[in-house]
Amino acid sequence: MLLFCGAFAAAQAGSSLRQLERPWWYTMEQGKFLFREGDYGSALLAFEDARRQRQTMYAQMEQNLISFLSIPEVRRMRDSLDTMETYITDQGLSGAAAALRELYYRVPRSSLNNSAEKALAELGKFKDYPEAEYWIGETYRVEGELGLALTQFLKVHRQRRLLENPDFDTQLLYEIADIHRIKQEYTEMERVLIEILTGVNESHPWERQEEAVPGDTLWSEDTGGFAKTSMLNILGQDGINRFLTLYRYDNTAVEKAHRQLGFYYYAAGRHSRAAEHLMFAFLIQNTILLEEITHSLMTEEILRGEYHYIFSTLDNLMEKIRGKGDLQAYIEDVEYYRTAYYLGSSLYATGKAGSARGLWEFLLNQAAAGEWRGRAQAQLRSPFVERAVETP
Repeated sequence: MLLFCGAFAAAQAGSSLRQLERPWWYTMEQGKFLFREGDYGSALLAFEDARRQRQTMYAQMEQNLISFLSIPEVRRMRDSLDTMETYITDQGLSGAAAALRELYYRVPRSSLNNSAEKALAELGKFKDYPEAEYWIGETYRVEGELGLALTQFLKVHRQRRLLENPDFDTQLLYEIADIHRIKQEYTEMERVLIEILTGVNESHPWERQEEAVPGDTLWSEDTGGFAKTSMLNILGQDGINRFLTLYRYDNTAVEKAHRQLGFYYYAAGRHSRAAEHLMFAFLIQNTILLEEITHSLMTEEILRGEYHYIFSTLDNLMEKIRGKGDLQAYIEDVEYYRTAYYLGSSLYATGKAGSARGLWEFLLNQAAAGEWRGRAQAQLRSPFVERAVETP
């Protein structure tokens, strides 16, 4: 029995040692697996362990570099990183060497300007682990802890410089906006969605512009409103089919921000702003549909001696995409019919009744539009502006 207990203890100690030796990225992947399996409690512990492991590793590297820079002989090298690297190699200082290797893996050496002090400052930043913070927040979100999730997502937004995928910041802002929407914090929701469109970090305006999300330059940089006014005039006077014949815009990253702002502004009675944002959202949606249908029909059309699909009407476009599962899924995902309905309603509320009827008549012809077909039918019988609500 003593022999068995001793063997068991040795096995447990070996298992614990292997657990300690696992790198932070391995623990992170383990947490993602547990999250996908629905074991949120274990996943949360894994994400917290991964964060702690990374902080410990970089803190130790930072301390090794600090200790190295404190050597009197090194301090006399006047912050020359080149000279210090030679000294590290000659003296066999493995801790400092490992710290610099890790730093060079994360940032270009040229960006350090041959400065050991800057190298130390940059290394210290990597103690933050925004990916772990995000997954901790995502675990809180699926468990209904929206306040804790929001705190985590805001922390990730502050640490976004360390994100390996810069485009992820836009997705993160959408998640922050969605939490504000669920919590009925509409002013904050609006602010975050506009931040997505402008590409300006309103919460951190001192940051360099290249660190901001890309934004919607067509919308945000039209300071005089000439382009938007021209587009709205064409839409309002000539109708949706003429509008989509003239314009294309494929900035999919901002489509959702325009759409959600449009729904919000219409519900709040701010109809002109609703029309503007829903116009952009519907334009982007149809541009993507046109690009996809053109691509998917290319081989068939070439065989028939035709070389591209030419847009004529929305009804014709819907005929082209019928039976194409991926495009039908896209329509569902972007709330295509709802967007069309509220774009028409916003145009009607701003005095563009003819164009509004064109959109409602289009919906009336689409059996797949469901609820929005019924609403369009009611509007065509007796048009009305829906009552504004204080908290949409």
